[in-house]
Amino acid sequence: MVKSGDTIKVHYKGTLNDGTLFDSSEGREPLEFEVGSGMVIKGFDDGVMGMKVGDKKSVNIPAKEAYGDPNPEMIFDFEKAQIPNDIPLEVGGTLNMHNGQQTVPVKIVEVAETTIKLDANHPLAGQDLNFDLELVNIQAGGDTTVEYQEVK
Repeated sequence: MVKSGDTIKVHYKGTLNDGTLFDSSEGREPLEFEVGSGMVIKGFDDGVMGMKVGDKKSVNIPAKEAYGDPNPEMIFDFEKAQIPNDIPLEVGGTLNMHNGQQTVPVKIVEVAETTIKLDANHPLAGQDLNFDLELVNIQAGGDTTVEYQEVK
């Protein structure tokens, strides 16, 4: 059974409460991560605890255990003059800003005459998330591996 410190592989399908698909491992390798290490959102980490290889389950993760509520301080005005002319500035578009250490995607929420309003909140902030999970591998903290092979 999955416990903190295990490295696991899980297939998943992530949807919003209205059924909108926002991410899936379908057609890709399963997601691999160390449980309890902070590599995934808290609700996802908690959702896999106790699963056994081959188990399937659905979990609902409230926004506070996912990407939190939108932070109004992450919405700000930016001078259009600081953006190259060849970059289209359309509401709903995304820009990548660099803060010296990392690239942060920001969404354009308003275009004015001399400024644009940008939102640097995670796109899923404020959303409850639903995941269909299937555990396919556990590598226990002690290095023992259990893998699921579907019988055909």
